[in-house]
Amino acid sequence: MKATPVPEIDGAYLFEPTPHADERGFFCRTSDADVLRSVGLAPESFVQDSVSRSVRGVLRGLHLRSGAGEAKLVRCSHGRIFDVVVDLRPHSPTYRNRAFFELSGETQATLYIPAGCAHGFQALTETADTSYRIDRPHDPAEDVTIAFDDPELAVPWPLPVTSMSQRDREAPRLAEVLKHTEK
Repeated sequence: MKATPVPEIDGAYLFEPTPHADERGFFCRTSDADVLRSVGLAPESFVQDSVSRSVRGVLRGLHLRSGAGEAKLVRCSHGRIFDVVVDLRPHSPTYRNRAFFELSGETQATLYIPAGCAHGFQALTETADTSYRIDRPHDPAEDVTIAFDDPELAVPWPLPVTSMSQRDREAPRLAEVLKHTEK
């Protein structure tokens, strides 16, 4: 497994395993404590694992947490997703940068997203399962959502949106969110 820094987002990493394929399918390590430690991450800090299942065109995000934020490891375990990260850490050298990835069950790559970055994704296949490892328990009072179609972010979503939550559909633009979070 190799860890590659994401140049657009300071502190973000893409972890790429080495699948071993044969006639049965494949086997690969999707997490390795030593590899996480080698880039300064504490594997024991991830306290919650979650999974979502989405159908083609479903869009989830853009989400982040207020307060201390939330770091996460994101992996598409089945299917394919278009994944988006936006750096919203005011003192980051990559503040307001965006990065886009295609994560898939074929590669099993994992993306590390630092606390203070917004995250969202769109399912590209009929079924896409996305796994998350999060570094603190969820507190709904800290949920922040940014409009997926904000022209300031200009995220090039690859498919028409087939479904999203009401919260995502009604999310404010980035400028409005920043007015409330940068006080």
